[in-house]
Amino acid sequence: MLSEPHGGKLISIQELDPSETSGRDIGIRIQVKEDMRSTIKLISHGVYSPLKGFNNREDLGSILREQRLSDGTIWSMPILLPVAESIYPSIMEGDEIILSDSMGPVASMMISDKFRIDLKDTSRHIFGTDSPDHPGAKRFLSNGNLFVGGDLINVFKYNLPFHERVLYPRETRSYFERLGWKDVVAFQTRNIPHLGHEYMHLKALELHDGLFINPVIGRKKSGDFRDEAIIAAYDAMLKHHYPEGRVLISPINYEMQYAGPREALHHAIMRKNFGASSFIVGRDHAGVGNFYGPFDAQRNCDSFEDLGIKILKFEEASYCRKCNAVSFTGDCNHAPSERLKYSGTEVRRMILSGSSAEKISVREEVLDSVRKISPIFQD
Repeated sequence: MLSEPHGGKLISIQELDPSETSGRDIGIRIQVKEDMRSTIKLISHGVYSPLKGFNNREDLGSILREQRLSDGTIWSMPILLPVAESIYPSIMEGDEIILSDSMGPVASMMISDKFRIDLKDTSRHIFGTDSPDHPGAKRFLSNGNLFVGGDLINVFKYNLPFHERVLYPRETRSYFERLGWKDVVAFQTRNIPHLGHEYMHLKALELHDGLFINPVIGRKKSGDFRDEAIIAAYDAMLKHHYPEGRVLISPINYEMQYAGPREALHHAIMRKNFGASSFIVGRDHAGVGNFYGPFDAQRNCDSFEDLGIKILKFEEASYCRKCNAVSFTGDCNHAPSERLKYSGTEVRRMILSGSSAEKISVREEVLDSVRKISPIFQD
């Protein structure tokens, strides 16, 4: 059966036209960065259910200690709203404020509290490090140490990139029900699909009615595939290789944090809200560099028996030169040296170098579609 929304209820926050801010008696406007628009969309459309806004001090402390909200609901990644030091003293609990960026008003919000944090200590809890070599930690440490918590009141209408392709939880749940999918497996990616992914997807479909592929679009680290390349690649797979009527592909505007174990759990919660009954967590899920062990993410997800979504942990799929086929590690008795291991990093290297190994790594139709995108990679 489709999973229940996390916390029991799918959150939905009313959207208004931006013109409705004029004439309203709201004294304080807080300037936020443009990338906050994607976070607010995820909150307002229920992807972050049961959150209705930004975490307060009490929830933040509980998340850092227990990976749970203060009411006991599993939640591993704090959703925080930083504010400038110049405006912090003028904000009071109970204030209604407008969040705006350079493009205009984004949302209205009721302040529940304001607080300072120890940035480095908080970073170590979230990312396991405060090193500037970690892209998520580096970004977090640049926010300053002043934050406000509270629920959103309204969101003002705006579109994000590829909005015509994006489906939110109410829409995916309706889609799954319309097709009669009772057991849905979800897969998140920030890379184009390689043959290891395809093998894993088809194996997952043997156990489920449908596959929900939810590629991440939005700001990522330098060297990652651009959004256009990822979407073009999966469109090619849908057209040429995936079984008809069994796969739904919808991108998600989401800013990767590269927080490894905590972010993997966060990703599972998000797909639970979309209605998926299972979620694939692979090796080094949401990791970066050597900051996490290859199975840390899987172990963290496994430690929460009340998660409410099944975690699928496949063995690594790779190409065996002797078998001339893709399989999971251990499916044949040939030496490890005969296996070509797939990874997003390796696929990116192959495409950049034009390596002959790409022909046994990525489908030809995928390569053709990706090479029409210029540039292929994030700056």
